[in-house]
Amino acid sequence: MSKKQKIIFWSVVPAIIVLLIVGIILTNGLYEREASIQETMQDAILHEGDRISLFGLPVNPGLISAYLVTGAILLFAAIVRIFVIPKFKRIPGKFQLVLEQAVGFFDGMARSNSPHRNNTLGAYIFAAGVYIFFGTLFELVGIPWQTANGTSVTLPAPLSDINGAIALGCLSYAFILVGGIRANKGRGLLGTLKEFSLPISMSFRLFGALLSGMLVTELVYYYLALSFVLPVVVGVLFTLLHALVQAYVLAMLTALIYGEVTEPHVKKQRVRTRKKKTKSPTEVKI
Repeated sequence: MSKKQKIIFWSVVPAIIVLLIVGIILTNGLYEREASIQETMQDAILHEGDRISLFGLPVNPGLISAYLVTGAILLFAAIVRIFVIPKFKRIPGKFQLVLEQAVGFFDGMARSNSPHRNNTLGAYIFAAGVYIFFGTLFELVGIPWQTANGTSVTLPAPLSDINGAIALGCLSYAFILVGGIRANKGRGLLGTLKEFSLPISMSFRLFGALLSGMLVTELVYYYLALSFVLPVVVGVLFTLLHALVQAYVLAMLTALIYGEVTEPHVKKQRVRTRKKKTKSPTEVKI
């Protein structure tokens, strides 16, 4: 950095900080809180006051988010399959390279953790990872929606709703259960049923991680002094970090346990040895 650039930097940054402080002081009296911080946090978890009417039924905003994310992913997948994949070349372009790297990453994870049965496993953990990643990033879009009470609400990430997290955790457990039964019949069933806490741990891990990011963002927005510039940094960093980590964690856990329950059982063969009966010297005929 040159001397001129340093002068500009140290003159602009303090000016921006001073302007932010002045803006906080001048607008502090104009800001009215509709609810306490406890009520704001509780409503972000339970969604009691922001239910959305879906065909006459009150549902959580996370369900609408899940439908939108699923529809967008399916539409994008159909476009890629019909118009892009047939034009793939031996020397890949940028988009082809990114797509092949993503598919190869999850396929390699499936092969390394489940070497015996990994065809459907690679496809499942790829789909689950993509849904978690883009579903988590969905909250950055900030799509407004009208609630049943006539107020406006921003659609959250689908997995920040406990029902969405439980659904994905149970779906992963069901996939492992079916794979274990197909591979080892009753032994695979018992091996999967022993992991009875797996859907609970998967569900609450997803829900807790994504909810913590959302609550931190709500906390930052609640206080006016923190609502300048900081929410952009906090929201993007928390959301991106959770999207990457949770997609990797669920895919790895599913692949590991699937590989354990589908491992072929080798029967131990019993080797029978016949002992030759030897006669004692007294039994020997003279």
